[in-house]
Amino acid sequence: MKRIFKWLSIISGIFIVLIVAAIIILPKIIDVKKYKPLIEQKVVGATGRSFTLGDEIDLSVFPWVGIKVTDVHFGNPSGYSGKDMVSVKNFEVRLKVLPLLSKKIEVKTFVMDEPTINLEKLKNGKANWQDIGNKTQKKEVAESKPEKTSSDQSLAIEELKVESFSINKGQLIFIDQGTGVRKEISDLNLKLVNISLENPVGILFDAIVDGNQLSLEGTAGPIGKEPGKGTIAIDFVLKALNELEVKLNGSLVDPMTSQKFDLNVNVASFSPRKIMASLNQEFPVQTKDPDVLKLVSFKTHIKGNKDNVFLSNGEIILDDSKMLFSATAKEFSKPNMKINLKLDTIDLDRYLPEPPVKEETSEAESKPVKPAESSKKKTDYGPLRKLVLDGKINAGKVKAHGAIVENIKIHILAKKGIITIDPLSLDLYKGSVASKINLNVQKNNPVTKMVLKANGIQAGPLLKDSMQMELIEGTVKSNITLAMTGETPEMIKKTLTGKGELLFTDGAIIGIDLAGLVRNAKATLGLSEKPKEKPRTDFAELKIPFTSKKGLVNTIGANMISPFLRIIVKGDADLVKELLDLRVDPKFVATLKGQGDTKERSGLMVPVNITGTFDSPKIRPDLKGIVSGDLPDTKEVIEQVLGTKEEQKETVESFKEDPIKELENFLSD
Repeated sequence: MKRIFKWLSIISGIFIVLIVAAIIILPKIIDVKKYKPLIEQKVVGATGRSFTLGDEIDLSVFPWVGIKVTDVHFGNPSGYSGKDMVSVKNFEVRLKVLPLLSKKIEVKTFVMDEPTINLEKLKNGKANWQDIGNKTQKKEVAESKPEKTSSDQSLAIEELKVESFSINKGQLIFIDQGTGVRKEISDLNLKLVNISLENPVGILFDAIVDGNQLSLEGTAGPIGKEPGKGTIAIDFVLKALNELEVKLNGSLVDPMTSQKFDLNVNVASFSPRKIMASLNQEFPVQTKDPDVLKLVSFKTHIKGNKDNVFLSNGEIILDDSKMLFSATAKEFSKPNMKINLKLDTIDLDRYLPEPPVKEETSEAESKPVKPAESSKKKTDYGPLRKLVLDGKINAGKVKAHGAIVENIKIHILAKKGIITIDPLSLDLYKGSVASKINLNVQKNNPVTKMVLKANGIQAGPLLKDSMQMELIEGTVKSNITLAMTGETPEMIKKTLTGKGELLFTDGAIIGIDLAGLVRNAKATLGLSEKPKEKPRTDFAELKIPFTSKKGLVNTIGANMISPFLRIIVKGDADLVKELLDLRVDPKFVATLKGQGDTKERSGLMVPVNITGTFDSPKIRPDLKGIVSGDLPDTKEVIEQVLGTKEEQKETVESFKEDPIKELENFLSD
């Protein structure tokens, strides 16, 4: 029995030696090059494209099974600009045989030199990567496709080692003849270092993309024995355009299943203007200040999975401004978000474009044409109805359109098509504003409700900074409640309903001298030389209460109180028809001494009617209203309006039959 085992062992050893010898010797004595035409023919038959190999072909079997080929060319179909779709100057791969039996992969070399890929689309939209192989072959491949293996069948490997992996001087060209677009990646180099399952894999990548340098350096792994499962650490630095640097580090957990991630993202300071210049592109935003958007940075910690994302410790630097942020997002189909933003200061005027230069046009050309409501496309409020949002915004100081706003606090809630902003508070020109806004988009036409309270705001500096105009001065207090339906100005004006009150104290109306208007109506109406200094009417209090119902605004009796004058305004402003129907009743309560007058005018009424359109209001004194007062005769009324100077006597005495009517005609000429 022992002799039998002995001879079997000897025979087995001889067979093993013969097999190993054959594996080693056969590649040496077999001329692989003679099979080159057959290989080329098979590829051409399978793909329908030209295919050629270089003369240098090297085949090894043991201990490393591998192949080396040169000058590989895979052709383009006719009609495309390049001869080849794919070409490789040199390709070599060598893999150790025996470790494969124990699920161990040992790669000695994987090298690809100067691979070139040309992707091209014709004007008719057909691409050269389409229709590789005939339909019959595609059908056969589809029919022979193996059934999916069960989920419990493991593809795990025990060990992976790669000594050398590199792609050198690669090139990728994309051409779209229809659009004239050409993109090119050249000098592409990829090197993987220390490839294994147990250790992080080093990655070195660089390329030139459309003439701009791009590089990626870092590590990933260890991958583990079951790729796609477990925790994979990553640490990368991406550099681009000699300006942009992005650092990404953290971990990926079960990327093939739960797809969890926990990453730090840090974008170092860069200049968007320099990036666009390096791309030979015009900067897409025209800003008033050319020195903005030269310094931007971003960093945050991002954690989550395929179902939710959490951002924390976020920071954005924009030139001289800093914003801290955190956010969460889930139920992406809605989405459901929570956001918290804190901004220190920003001057938005620097980022706005220069206002267009107004060209002189005729009155007909300058009048805006109102678009028909039916021609405007309806807004789709579906996304807002699904949105769930809890957002908080805080800002220290913001400048916009010349106005400076401080201590801004905004809280936005959105759910089931109802969006609430409460509070919306801010400090404005030594005063404060508190507001609450409710927007309901559950139906086709949005419904908006707003409550606005302001206190202590200095109106003069606000109007001067924001609108570059001097209209009114004083401290403003307001309490306004409004409701409206619709999204277009026309619908809003038709439905505007609410009430409120504006109260100005210790101020002045700029551009109007009401004392002069009463004392010298002829000068005020432009019938004599106007004063050189800008007129103004000081007041102790100006109260403007109002109500609005379906776009018809009623003043209810606005009034102004000054040391010598009382003014009451009554009437309507029709927002829909843009018509005015107001009556202004001023009344002196004391002498005008100190205002350039010496007469006692207590009780004198000088009513003014304001009619016409918003664009062209007509302001006329109501002379019949004066007569209905307590004056003893009509002639005194005429003298009070035109004055009693010698040069006016002839005009006054010429009014014989109906002085009031003649005076109205005279003033309207």
